[in-house]
Amino acid sequence: MSQEKPQWTELYNEVVTSGLCTGCAACVIACPHDVLNYDDQNGVYKPFHLDIDGDFENCTHGEKGCTLCTRACPRFRDWETEIDEKRFGRARSDEEIFGVSLDIVLTRATDPELAEVGQDGGFVSALLTFALENDHIDAALVSSLEGDGSSWQAKPAMIRTRQEVLDTAGSRYTYSANTLAYPEAVEVGAERIALVGMGCQASAPGAMQARKAGKIARRLGLTIGLLCSKTFDDSIFEELFTAKYNIARSDIVKMNIKGVFQLWLRDGSYVEVPLKECHAYTREGCKSCPDFAAEHADISTGGIGSFNDWTLTIIRTEAGRDLLNAMVEAGAVEVRPGDDDPDAIALLRRLSGVSRKRWPATAVAAPSLRTP
Repeated sequence: MSQEKPQWTELYNEVVTSGLCTGCAACVIACPHDVLNYDDQNGVYKPFHLDIDGDFENCTHGEKGCTLCTRACPRFRDWETEIDEKRFGRARSDEEIFGVSLDIVLTRATDPELAEVGQDGGFVSALLTFALENDHIDAALVSSLEGDGSSWQAKPAMIRTRQEVLDTAGSRYTYSANTLAYPEAVEVGAERIALVGMGCQASAPGAMQARKAGKIARRLGLTIGLLCSKTFDDSIFEELFTAKYNIARSDIVKMNIKGVFQLWLRDGSYVEVPLKECHAYTREGCKSCPDFAAEHADISTGGIGSFNDWTLTIIRTEAGRDLLNAMVEAGAVEVRPGDDDPDAIALLRRLSGVSRKRWPATAVAAPSLRTP
């Protein structure tokens, strides 16, 4: 980063209001002065500066030299190359369309309960359970649902037990800034914290580590990335699912995306909604995001390809490889070569290329953001 000490003013103008902000909330949890907050109402999903200190685009702490918000932002200036070099020791090549990787495999949980409640074979649920129960991590930051889940209102959550893994398993396709559960993890004394999130969030720990953002960078020591083309605004429930298909939020028990938006209902029925009908509800923060494959995670995962009960799993770091090997040795997970599902690899490359083209030419961009 530049010696000019860029702070909130630069972040506000270059990211928050320019269309690049993903709403990951990394800047909010990194702020040591508690002058940043987060707006997740009415489709906003963005940080904002409290008027107790400066105004929306001005921070008096920033004027005095505080730069932690820009250090934490995974979309600020030359973010991709900085994180690549910190995480992998080099910038990615143009051919590495879905990021640097060590191995690509198919995985699924061996525990029937985790496989049943989790998504696409329950690998992430198995990973979190194994890591928590075998002293790899103290806590994990994930998404959950408010109340009994029938509202499908996604929210950040901190989990520490197998039961909490089970309670928060499954996918939500509206947005949850999982980083916002970080203070809760710190309150209970967690020092080794895993972050589970889409690419926009999975790059946040790497940004903090590359730019030396202090204790948060050290504590967020394991990142599990979720393959993601986009998330949707919460209004999709009433304006599309209810208005056109007569499906109330409380009718839905499970959802997935496999070429169509899949909905399983309480009465046992199943509905498919064409994705082209959902595009109008794409969250603003997703429209310029170039990262389908969660390129800066230790392990990236997604349910794409031919096998609905296996997770396509990209091992990116030695820490990720060591954890997967430990799970295999303990019998917590089944593994197959990624080449067993060539359709999944092809789709990974295609969707990664589509996402990378979203990065606007007007933004400060690393050359590696260009697709070959």
